[in-house]
Amino acid sequence: MNELQFKRHRRLRTTESMRSLVRETHLNKEDLIFPIFVVEGENIKNEVSSMPGVFQVSLDQLTGEMQELEDLGIRSVILFGVPHEKDEKGTQAYCETGIVQRAIRQVKQDVPSLTVIADTCLCQYTDHGHCGVVHEGEIVNDESLELLVETAVSQAKAGADIIAPSNMMDGFVAAIRRGLDEAGFVNTPVMSYAVKYASSFYGPFRDAAHSSPQFGDRRAYQMDPANRLEAIREAQSDVEEGADFLIVKPALAYLDIMREMKDRYPLPIVAYNVSGEYSMIKAAAQNGWVNEKEIVLEKLTSMKRAGADLIITYFAKDVARYLSE
Repeated sequence: MNELQFKRHRRLRTTESMRSLVRETHLNKEDLIFPIFVVEGENIKNEVSSMPGVFQVSLDQLTGEMQELEDLGIRSVILFGVPHEKDEKGTQAYCETGIVQRAIRQVKQDVPSLTVIADTCLCQYTDHGHCGVVHEGEIVNDESLELLVETAVSQAKAGADIIAPSNMMDGFVAAIRRGLDEAGFVNTPVMSYAVKYASSFYGPFRDAAHSSPQFGDRRAYQMDPANRLEAIREAQSDVEEGADFLIVKPALAYLDIMREMKDRYPLPIVAYNVSGEYSMIKAAAQNGWVNEKEIVLEKLTSMKRAGADLIITYFAKDVARYLSE
């Protein structure tokens, strides 16, 4: 009887040490960026109801949070501000004494080893909840750019290591790059939310950041989830305008787009593992429907495999602990 001819792929799966030896994709603590919501007031550490394990913290609680991250081996944070006062032009976004500016200065003073990324947008600071200036119900582009440049420069002056504009106005990278350069921050990188879809996965974030739009939605400036070529056009513009990183947001439902970005552009690709992705797993785990550790590691590894170099994730602390075990 002739011997069957076939490949024995299972030889490389026989033991855990063998599987580790040939593993193609690796998740590291250095890949993780932890989002922090900073609020006005004192002695505040409020858990976000739709995001178990995620907190809004006041400045007096912030240093402890940062030291915990440093102890866990997490090296990067992205800061979101939740101000007391809001107005039509989001004045607190670019105020020298704004909540994010104060938070940046505090973190850089108390835990200087951390890389501090500043989210640059207006939606948390405007009374209408949109990411730009509103005229007669329309979010106007070019006037919004002027305020976004002010915001970016104020964050850089406060000590931000990276500026991360998330507003999706046309030309925002070019405007912010020029503004930073003219203000003397030629070495401050721009981490662009280059590919940001108008997604239903953002709901819990809006609870945490108090940033829901008060009328309409953001589909006039965030991307249609059905579009792929549009993502390439958006990213290409940002590369040409001087972006140093490209973010794909959300991550899990857009792994195909992430791979496109990685294959096309020689820049670090950042996956934003967004709030809805986080909350779904937390809810399922609390009900005993999934193994939280295993599904989180599998999900984040899929983002690395799809091309992400870095991952913004609310699971960062959990993952750091998993990786230390």
